[in-house]
Amino acid sequence: MAADSEPDQPADAKPDHARVAIKVDIVVIGAGQAGLSSAYHLQKLGLVPDRDFVVFDQSPEPGGAWQFRWPSLTLATANRVHDLPGMRFEEVVDTSADLVKASVAVPQYFAAYERAFDLRVHRPVKVTVACNRGERLRVETDRGAFSARGLINATGTWESPYIPDYPGADRFHGRQLHTRDYRTAEEFLGQHVVVVGGGISAIQLLDEISRVTSTTWVTRREPQFRDEPFTPEVGHAAVALVEDRVRQGLPPGSVVSVTGLPVTPAIRAAQERGALKRLPMFSEITEHGMRWADGSEQRADVILWCTGFRSSLDHLAPLQLRETSGGILMTGRLATQVAKDPRIHLVGYGPSASTIGANRAGGAAARELTSFLSAPVNS
Repeated sequence: MAADSEPDQPADAKPDHARVAIKVDIVVIGAGQAGLSSAYHLQKLGLVPDRDFVVFDQSPEPGGAWQFRWPSLTLATANRVHDLPGMRFEEVVDTSADLVKASVAVPQYFAAYERAFDLRVHRPVKVTVACNRGERLRVETDRGAFSARGLINATGTWESPYIPDYPGADRFHGRQLHTRDYRTAEEFLGQHVVVVGGGISAIQLLDEISRVTSTTWVTRREPQFRDEPFTPEVGHAAVALVEDRVRQGLPPGSVVSVTGLPVTPAIRAAQERGALKRLPMFSEITEHGMRWADGSEQRADVILWCTGFRSSLDHLAPLQLRETSGGILMTGRLATQVAKDPRIHLVGYGPSASTIGANRAGGAAARELTSFLSAPVNS
């Protein structure tokens, strides 16, 4: 990597170290599944880490968002962790031990992967902003500034939990927390917990909490449970619908709304003991609970918002990538390339948000971006 000064700085100006940027071809932001896959494929294409491309990750250790998951999430209960390219998960982790915590096993795998392929991930490094500088992009971090020809963004969603704005939320006397804040069900002993959300995480946490205390389950839509196996065809159909949305510049939709909720033995047991009796969304939050449109109320001590996440893209705001619809118009073979600026790829976004989708997207983004950057300017 070489130091580079901003192009608008006069050649005879006194050195301004605050404006000096390190020059690289490509910056990869994020080292979860999508970021590591992208880095692997860049290297396979002949690019050298820390010379041609650099990888930043704001987490303190390898593992992406998995290192922050709740302790009860094990390999048996987590959605399948797909192999990264070039190294099988089983080479590092004993997957026969179902009680192994996902927050331990996945970081162990990612760390081994980074070492095996010498990806040289820099952490903890927080990218604060990315800006357009003509032919290059300026990427500012808490470790200095970088000047890049292309950018692969793989920041995922964990840093952007979504809690809907409901009337009265600010006057609730109890505790409110999001999925990402959850640790154990035992901390709610003796309290009534309202679980809000219809996704897989909501069901898992509701199952755990309802075993130790009283609960109420609330969702915006009627949950759709799926008894039949989750086949590759079902998965492809769900991804195709999400891909269609981002190719129109619309915000990514919910995959669960397409695939439905799998009925596992744990979910069936929760149904049998009455824990999955769903109520529609309340109309307002009161000091001591919530109230529905028909006037009925429920006292509560805790509201657990299992309402999902949004893509963590605030650092890209100066690039003005969003459409008036609020989404980002995507193109490319696997819809990773930003139509407004082909130098930028988003992996782990939209159709590539799943672990297997992130792998494929990382390869597509690496190949398409390097091809774009190597093409003649007026080709």
